[in-house]
Amino acid sequence: MGFFDFLTEEIAIDLGTANTLIIHNDKVVVDAPSIVARDRMSNKIIAVGREAARMQGKTHENIKTIRPLKDGVIADFDASEKMINMFIKDIPALKKKLLTPSLRMVICIPSGITEVEMRAVKESAERVNGKEVYLIHEPMAAAIGIGVDIMQPKGNMIVDIGGGTTEIAVLALGGIVCDKSVKIAGDVFTNDIVYYMRTQHNLYVGERTAEKIKIQIGAATEDLELPPDEMAVQGRDLLTGKPKQVQTSYREIAKALDKSILRIEDAVMETLSQTPPELAADIYNTGIYLAGGGSMLRGLDKRLSQKTDLPVYIAEDPLRAVVRGTGICLKNLAKYKSVLIK
Repeated sequence: MGFFDFLTEEIAIDLGTANTLIIHNDKVVVDAPSIVARDRMSNKIIAVGREAARMQGKTHENIKTIRPLKDGVIADFDASEKMINMFIKDIPALKKKLLTPSLRMVICIPSGITEVEMRAVKESAERVNGKEVYLIHEPMAAAIGIGVDIMQPKGNMIVDIGGGTTEIAVLALGGIVCDKSVKIAGDVFTNDIVYYMRTQHNLYVGERTAEKIKIQIGAATEDLELPPDEMAVQGRDLLTGKPKQVQTSYREIAKALDKSILRIEDAVMETLSQTPPELAADIYNTGIYLAGGGSMLRGLDKRLSQKTDLPVYIAEDPLRAVVRGTGICLKNLAKYKSVLIK
């Protein structure tokens, strides 16, 4: 603790493919889509987050919307850095400060990330005034956010379905025993829906519409206890070129997503098959925890439960489980020192 500690602010960031969340002083201060809109003429960033998301798919040739993160890692270094910078400047408590504070940050990264990708995240953070940067693996952060005591000599299985990747990990003694990271997650589900509407209804829909369908009537199985109502979907008719509307039901969406969900099931089974026997015994008793936005897909917990014969629990507020865990690590840096990557 030095004299300059009052100049240092602590923030926890969940830099996701779909959404970026930032915690400052135990509160989620930023929760916005990871999208940037850039003016092609001046090369300036004109909007980030929600404002840029509203422009997605509706821009003219001088404006381009970019998603700087792909598959959970930084794809566009420049855009992601500017996006993080603008999000940090949006934090209400930091706006009032005269001097730009130096930041102590904890950022989550996918478990299947390479050294190069890790360095990209780190450099981005350092360039937005991050003096101390710690990284934490997403499944680890999700487990802490759900409230699992990861330091115990006891096995826990976490499945974190995000926008770009699905992270599956078995944790014990504050470390990852076996993990698998598959690039099947929210974005792939959205593309599946676009493809299905195209092939079955001759209807061309954009990414935003597909995302809306996924949230409103998306399902993982066709036998739901509380099925959602049918939904009217508007798009362009591929045969006539006219705008048109069709009705679609959750059963159709379950069909559309079936293949992708099968691949997630296979990845879960594969991780279970690599688990040491003592930990497998623990998982039999504790079950599987689901986190991330993708876990909100109706009937997914039931489907995974049938496949694995294990109880499956969805975290409360699954979208924020990871960032909550990151925030807890930030507060107790000494306790979670072994979990963090400096």
